[in-house]
Amino acid sequence: MTTPALSPPPSLLRLFQVFLRLGLTAFGGPAMIAYIRELAVGRERWLGKETFADGVALSQTIPGATAMQVAACVGLRTRGVAGALVSSIGFGLPAFFLMLTLSVIYERAHTLPLVIAAFSGMQALIVAVVANAAISFGRNTLHCWQHWGIALFAAILFSMMINPVLILLLAALLGMILLQGHPGPGGSARESSPPPIFRPFLLLLACTAAELALLAFFRPDLARLALLMARIDLFAFGGGFGSVPLMYHEIVEIRAWLDGPTFLDGIALGQFTPGPIVITATFVGYLLHGLTGAAVATAAIFCPSLLLVIGLTPYFDRLRTSSWFHRAITGVLSSFVGLLAAVTIRFALQVHWDGLHLLLAAGALAALLKKVDILWVFLAGGTISVLCL
Repeated sequence: MTTPALSPPPSLLRLFQVFLRLGLTAFGGPAMIAYIRELAVGRERWLGKETFADGVALSQTIPGATAMQVAACVGLRTRGVAGALVSSIGFGLPAFFLMLTLSVIYERAHTLPLVIAAFSGMQALIVAVVANAAISFGRNTLHCWQHWGIALFAAILFSMMINPVLILLLAALLGMILLQGHPGPGGSARESSPPPIFRPFLLLLACTAAELALLAFFRPDLARLALLMARIDLFAFGGGFGSVPLMYHEIVEIRAWLDGPTFLDGIALGQFTPGPIVITATFVGYLLHGLTGAAVATAAIFCPSLLLVIGLTPYFDRLRTSSWFHRAITGVLSSFVGLLAAVTIRFALQVHWDGLHLLLAAGALAALLKKVDILWVFLAGGTISVLCL
């Protein structure tokens, strides 16, 4: 059976609109990768499945928020460096504005408990989203007992709070060992080639360095905040949640910019906004330096991992024709199914289940399995939550 032809690359405006819409319902962190795949590989056919899988594997390998990096990979593959920037900005804007709004309410009215109560029903919906993503990603990834074994192994290790980087390395090793004799990559030609990257990437690096230098000259306090957030992002392996202990240590224990309870309030708000948990940086930046601080902290917490995605993609492509590397990546992707399953359980344990929450979760999961648009699921579920909880 022939592979369907890929669609022409989208315009930058189209990329922004599509990822802005996805970002509105980007609950569940890495669970959104399945929905990005359905968009880019399935509905729009911008990328082939192997090219998208390479982007997921690269995003899992480097530090930072995985779903945000996958969005950048799609933009990079379709429209180069400009596409990566546009996709990332569109995907992250809803979380930024919602967290900024909640931060303003928190500072001025101290109504955080009421705000969290308004989102209580969303917890059940988030469990359904992550569960559906695990099912969807598993269908596309797990094709033999070796794949299932790696996924189960990863899920067990994740539940034991083992370092995610170690788990990914072990999954890659298991893939190389267990998948010998399995079909390798389908040839040296790939389904799509990224637009030219080198010169735009150097220009982006130069602009980033210039902006940081200007910030250091005019606002040293904001420059210190930006450098701290960038350093946290560079060491946040294992996805966005890896940033939480680092951020707490630096902001509360080392610098005492916020006290512990206030920082934990920001983490709680981050659980109820779309996008990655690192959006807590917006809360921290706003309380420290207002709107400008929120913008600087948010940009800084995403910038390093975006630069890594763009800079490493050409070298990552050179490795993918290796059979050893292909088996390792297959092991990594299989482990991601285990991560999704573990995240589903962790999220479910945080919900105060009653009859209405169970109905919300079951109804949302059924709708998602029937391919109902996730935006409509959240609109309906959110309306029921506000009216009934």
